[in-house]
Amino acid sequence: MTDLARLRFAHDDGAIPTVGFGSSPLTGGILPDVIATGLKAGYRHIDTARKYGTEEAVGEGMRASGVPRQDIFLTTKVSHENLRADDFARSVDESLAALKVDYVDLLLVHWPNPDIALSETMPALAKAKRQGLARHIGVANFNIALLGEAIKLCPEPLVALQAEYHPYLDQTKLLAEVRKQQLVFIAYCPLGRGRLFDDPVLKEIAQARGRSIAQIALRWLIQQDVAAIPFSSNPQRIADNFNVFDFTLSDDEMARITALKRADGRVANPSGRVTGGWD
Repeated sequence: MTDLARLRFAHDDGAIPTVGFGSSPLTGGILPDVIATGLKAGYRHIDTARKYGTEEAVGEGMRASGVPRQDIFLTTKVSHENLRADDFARSVDESLAALKVDYVDLLLVHWPNPDIALSETMPALAKAKRQGLARHIGVANFNIALLGEAIKLCPEPLVALQAEYHPYLDQTKLLAEVRKQQLVFIAYCPLGRGRLFDDPVLKEIAQARGRSIAQIALRWLIQQDVAAIPFSSNPQRIADNFNVFDFTLSDDEMARITALKRADGRVANPSGRVTGGWD
């Protein structure tokens, strides 16, 4: 691995493995042995959420893998309907019980909720950290304005923003703000839920490099100092998606991939739930 294998947090003592293992049920369901396969292949960052219904399988897979808990960076999220203080605390307790762990490494607000003030949610998030239930905290699917508000209202430092990002989705403005705030950007749907696999530019670069399209797309992200959480249930693809630290894309290749952005690039919740737009 290179020094890109982990991204350090600017506002907290710690780092996140750059390539993680996603567990969204939208990929067809999660079995514990898939999580175990990922950990045995070298992944040390596992991403789940209360809303996914995959926390039990993730916890079981972690235990089956034989990898010590302290070596795994575990992320979960509190859903938008549970952002009031009491509901938030209950959701965290339920997540820890489902995972059968004492803490998570990163706890995120999954989506903002326009009906629940961040002035209530962010102290609840900070409280989970202060209680030792989460080592680090952050938010997901927040636009620039809401991210700024969240940072101001949270009594503890945020370390990360998770949002959709891949070559078809232009996240230039959001990424710039995340960098300005010295947070880590974590990209979900880094392969565009399969939409990238027929792209001629990515195919050409992949063939020239002797790599898979997924490896090219993931490398494009990590060369921007962006973490990514791909998913596959196929053992070979699981291994391939992790094997992205032994080559470098040229400036020209990076530019060609960046130019693939398109107006209809978003694949996750295209209607949007973030008030005030995505920038």
